Amino acid sequence: MKQLITLTVFLLTFTAFAQKPCEYSANVTDSIGTYKITNEYLVNEKNFGGTFNYVFFALAQTDGVPTLNVQMIQKSKDFIKANCFDKNSRIFLQLQNGKIVSLMHINQENCGTLIQGGEKGYNNRVNTGVFMFMKDNFEELKKSPVTMLRIKYLTDIEDYIMKSELTSEMNGKVYHPDTYFMKNIRCVE
Repeated sequence: MKQLITLTVFLLTFTAFAQKPCEYSANVTDSIGTYKITNEYLVNEKNFGGTFNYVFFALAQTDGVPTLNVQMIQKSKDFIKANCFDKNSRIFLQLQNGKIVSLMHINQENCGTLIQGGEKGYNNRVNTGVFMFMKDNFEELKKSPVTMLRIKYLTDIEDYIMKSELTSEMNGKVYHPDTYFMKNIRCVE
């Protein structure tokens, strides 16, 4: 009887801490190579004065090279300035353990797309950037939560606090941005 209880407790503990399987929005292998990308994940949301800003992450792997895809969506009735990515753009992730991980933008300039007068007269700007991990600090993202995100654009720098729990006003879902890499980086290794 004692062994049955011990086995039951072990199995319940194992299933409680088991990692959930990776979910991909694309997972393709063909004659050109392989490509897979995780589903987009909301890591920051700001709604203030009729202006809405969203930051989404998705991890991708192209022929064995892992990258971070960042999508910024801005929505406002006012003019939305363009923040451009270029070859000098960077993402800096400050970890809870005090270390800073930096990612380099691929050499492709992008200022996003402005869609004017959309839903209810809102202007929308969508900007996407692809960032490469550096080998020396890739492992650090598995060990510690992220406390702050800094994005260096062509002409500007923006900082975002990475919350441990974020309940989205957009869709009501609960996200955990600070542990995004700890839970998902294994999907592109």
